[in-house]
Amino acid sequence: MAEPTLSTPRITSQYLDTFISRTIRLIGKVTQLRGETATIDSEGNVTALLNRDAHLTVGNAVEVVGKVNQDLSVKVLRATDLGRDVDYTAISAVVDATHRYKEIFYAE
Repeated sequence: MAEPTLSTPRITSQYLDTFISRTIRLIGKVTQLRGETATIDSEGNVTALLNRDAHLTVGNAVEVVGKVNQDLSVKVLRATDLGRDVDYTAISAVVDATHRYKEIFYAE
């Protein structure tokens, strides 16, 4: 039997409570770095608990693949710096489509 594919739905901060203990993708702007945590603005602030491989820059966009904790922070598994030239309107539209047609993008 084939192994199930790990789905990582794209979300913004408003969906965090729906995905507790699940792995997600989140894109937003890094607004603050403090030690091993970052604040990411993804239509609302999200606290990201960074791993050693995360190299973020304040003001840049980032895509985080991570696990949502009970306190709605995100434990970063992978972070990709996307630079400063990001169309947040397009990202919001993709997130909206992901949840509007969730049967296509992820299993509940």
